[in-house]
Amino acid sequence: MPRTADHEERRRQIADAVSQLITADGLDAVTIARTAATAGMSVGLVQHYFRTKDEMLLHAFREVSARIRARVEARIRDGVEHKRPIARVMAEVMTEYIPLDEVRRAEYRVTRAFAGRALDAPALAAVDTETARELRADIARAVHNGKECGEVDEDVDPLPAAIRLAAVMEGLALQVYREPEDAAEATMGPYVTPLLQTELAAVFTGECRQYTGRSADRTEDRPR
Repeated sequence: MPRTADHEERRRQIADAVSQLITADGLDAVTIARTAATAGMSVGLVQHYFRTKDEMLLHAFREVSARIRARVEARIRDGVEHKRPIARVMAEVMTEYIPLDEVRRAEYRVTRAFAGRALDAPALAAVDTETARELRADIARAVHNGKECGEVDEDVDPLPAAIRLAAVMEGLALQVYREPEDAAEATMGPYVTPLLQTELAAVFTGECRQYTGRSADRTEDRPR
């Protein structure tokens, strides 16, 4: 019998194939047969793991979400290690959702395809809704942490602040995606971080007491 790792790798291959098809030709290009051909598998093997197109799309969406999450967590760990303010870390985290390069653009197209399909598929809609809630919760947690360390005023309600920041991030991502792929980074890239920083500055108005007296950018604070 194949090892568990073999099953996981095959499921990743199928998810990658679905993502490739969506990126190249859109959601309509995704079929069991085309996915199998792209993944280098038989139709029967793909059907062994996923019976329907929606099941494949859901798995591809979760794979993309996991990759983004891994990058976000790496940004957070790096921010903690180098004692950066939460607002700065949040700006870096939020850029991971902006489709400024080929990888993030492909990921964004998969998430857009999933959201579109979810309009007519209740099971997918439930996952889409929960994913959005988790994102807002993550941002609200950062705002709450900012209140504890002094970056956010005590009167700020984390949830409305998170809704606002998530809306700005999602709207900015859509604006960037609408630009031609070969022009998005050049035309929109210079504005992304300043725009995010401006919105974050309206919430994170103070300085973190935890790092008082130490610069987050000093060379001696960084590992050599």
